[in-house]
Amino acid sequence: MILFLGNMLSRHGFSPAMTELLVLHISKDLKVKVASDKKNPVSRLINMLEGILSNWSQIKLVIIDVYSTSSFWYFLACAVLLKLIGLPYITILRGGNLPLRLDRNPRLCKWLFHSAAMNVSPSVYLQEEFLSRGFQVRLIPNFIDLSNYPYLHRIHIEPRILWVRAFHRIYNPSLAIHVLAQLRKNYPGATLCMVGPDKDGSMAECRNTIVENKLEKEVVFTGKLQKSEWIQLSSEFDIFINTTNFDNMPVSVIEAMALGFPVISTNVGGIPYLIKNGENGLLVEPNDVDGFVRSIEGLMVSPVAAGQLSEKARKFAEQFSWEKVKPLWIDIINRYQRV
Repeated sequence: MILFLGNMLSRHGFSPAMTELLVLHISKDLKVKVASDKKNPVSRLINMLEGILSNWSQIKLVIIDVYSTSSFWYFLACAVLLKLIGLPYITILRGGNLPLRLDRNPRLCKWLFHSAAMNVSPSVYLQEEFLSRGFQVRLIPNFIDLSNYPYLHRIHIEPRILWVRAFHRIYNPSLAIHVLAQLRKNYPGATLCMVGPDKDGSMAECRNTIVENKLEKEVVFTGKLQKSEWIQLSSEFDIFINTTNFDNMPVSVIEAMALGFPVISTNVGGIPYLIKNGENGLLVEPNDVDGFVRSIEGLMVSPVAAGQLSEKARKFAEQFSWEKVKPLWIDIINRYQRV
């Protein structure tokens, strides 16, 4: 049995975490168990610890998502228990701000990541950060089911903007609204659609920003959508923007590239390892409203450039198909599970 520990919160209205999708695929070949889908953090930690103790004799390997925020602490607690009872574990480095956690808590991080059988990074960014600090790391990228993403070659760009992410301050959703407000000075027909659930009250802040800028008719909030729903919706838009302040390897960006969007993103964390500026997408600095607007306007007046970004984005995204990522996971599970 392989035990996956992570934030499995999709049943509470959150977008499915990458580990939930990984479990769905791995379970076709291996026996797996997961923890936890408890919304309350304390209940989630208890459920994780119970999952370890109640199944320890059957568990061959534990795979733990590790984030840089408060979740870090209860995954550390799970690692301590695993070490005490002698179960091997692999970490998946999820938090784009994990390098800061390494600097703030060096002793704890040294124990946590050196005690792991292996640390898995979905991005070259975190792989390099961890390698530079002496940790062993293996790169296994996030994945998508490519057949679910119909490619649309976007050449003639209209100012129809799509944003897909959870409403959380670290993703800076209000920046998208400020970009729209600025863009509409020259393009009054510009619109914005924002897809995702509210995680920390940021949606209310965004609604206030919309009212302040008199954009009530120009911005649409869909709330959480099923993946198939927002993929279908995506054909109505020409530009995808990612406004985050911290990031690792966002699946939403890979998905947008697979759909053929010219993607414009802030240049943070692992993003420049996904987007090569001017080649398969465009990068701007965090909180740079004018940078986003200039990039959007540039695509609108240059169909050739827009079409090239669209084509190269899709080609880049094809390397993240499950068919290519699956053998990497099967190999690492076979290599480190206890006999």
